[in-house]
Amino acid sequence: MSDIISALGMIAEPFSLGCLVFGVWVGILFGAMPGLSVNMGLALLLPLAFAFKGISGILMLLGIYCGAIYGGSISAILLKTPGTPASVATTLDGYPMATKLHQPGRALGISTMASTFGGIFSTVCLIVMAPLLAKVALQFSKPEYFALAVFGLSIITSVSSGNVIKGVMGGLVGLFLATIGIDAMSGAIRFTFGTNYLMGGISFIPILIGVFALAQVLQSIEDHWKEVRQTTRLAIDRTLPRLADIKRVFATLVRSSAIGTFIGCIPGTGGDIASFVAYDQAKRWSSHSEDFGTGVPEGVAAPEAGNNAVSGGAFIPVLTLGIPGDGATAIMMGALMVQGIQPGPMLFVDKAPYVYAIFLGLLFANIVMCLMGYSLIRLFAKVTQVPHVVLLPLILVMTFVGTYSYNNSLNDVCVMVVSGILGYFLNKLEFSMSSLIIGIILGAMAEQNFVGSLIMSDGSLNIFVTRPLCLFFLIAAVIMLITPLINFGKKKK
Repeated sequence: MSDIISALGMIAEPFSLGCLVFGVWVGILFGAMPGLSVNMGLALLLPLAFAFKGISGILMLLGIYCGAIYGGSISAILLKTPGTPASVATTLDGYPMATKLHQPGRALGISTMASTFGGIFSTVCLIVMAPLLAKVALQFSKPEYFALAVFGLSIITSVSSGNVIKGVMGGLVGLFLATIGIDAMSGAIRFTFGTNYLMGGISFIPILIGVFALAQVLQSIEDHWKEVRQTTRLAIDRTLPRLADIKRVFATLVRSSAIGTFIGCIPGTGGDIASFVAYDQAKRWSSHSEDFGTGVPEGVAAPEAGNNAVSGGAFIPVLTLGIPGDGATAIMMGALMVQGIQPGPMLFVDKAPYVYAIFLGLLFANIVMCLMGYSLIRLFAKVTQVPHVVLLPLILVMTFVGTYSYNNSLNDVCVMVVSGILGYFLNKLEFSMSSLIIGIILGAMAEQNFVGSLIMSDGSLNIFVTRPLCLFFLIAAVIMLITPLINFGKKKK
């Protein structure tokens, strides 16, 4: 009890609270701007965190972490250009709800509610079940990681509701792009065409910005020349979710938050995987799955609850095992070590007040995020009222600046431009860009862990069926793959 009181005392200091609020505000800005990311915001303000003494710098980073994940949904809903990779799935129903249904306030309100629910849910799980979930994560080795990657790849059939065949083709293209570069296991050089830039593989961020941001800018330019869209007529008469929407999405919130928390506590995963899995499960559990993609509340709530729930889950392996769950927590783990806080099992004994301060900091960060979100929703929605002649060049500049800032490389900018042009034409042909991104995200993970598993078993495939967790994910993947075929057969009959 004394440790909790000490933690509350550290957070209650005006400067510490100010750092937390400032971090959330900066995080939302970084998340909402296309081309910027959670990791970029954390990395840019990491030196500032080192300048603060005690827990203040850590609280600021926690605020950035939570705020940026939520902020990505703002541009995803209003502009169909996800500010962070974790918000890609939000565009599938968030953007149609804001434009086709003319309900941007409702979409942003549901997104804010789901983000807050997912963040608080995962924080409570972190506080209550950290040791238990850490033991589960500890059981994951290369076979389980491979099975998890296959499970993630199987959801391509769900996010490709328009055309499953084209969705699978997009996923295969993503898998191919993931093989470019030096094979981490064998050292073989593949598809580099003699260039040093491709030796490390194609960076994921430039492709993401290209196919989702630049391609959408090109499409918007075409739409603007054809007809002037009356986005200024979008009126927001209500920002808080209605009781009917809360009842409708409550089960989805709980399920998606649990999925995000579980995926977050597995090192090497992140909000992008959690959002797609949560969206996929919401669609499969829904009695009106055919409406997904047209602006249904569950399609907005599921990915936002899932990706925000990763924030608490990702800290489980960091604090208990010293293993970062994703890139953002790796940056924060470095910040903790610089402050003399060594993550690991002994942290709960040696630095218990700091552990509880992190717990409470995450909780307060989500509350501040909720308050900021609802108080600024009308301001965010005004982005849709900016004239296209002003908005489109601004987004275009952000795509170039964000891409270059990611790695200070003009080659990344070239990759982004090529990806944007290809994405523009692939969208015309109704290919799923989400499938392409899933293939890139999970391709390398699946390949490396498959080869590693065979090395562990001396080339025997039995290792994938003799491990319970591995077998569970593989069976789930098979079920997900055959379900669309069964549904297609039923519809045909």
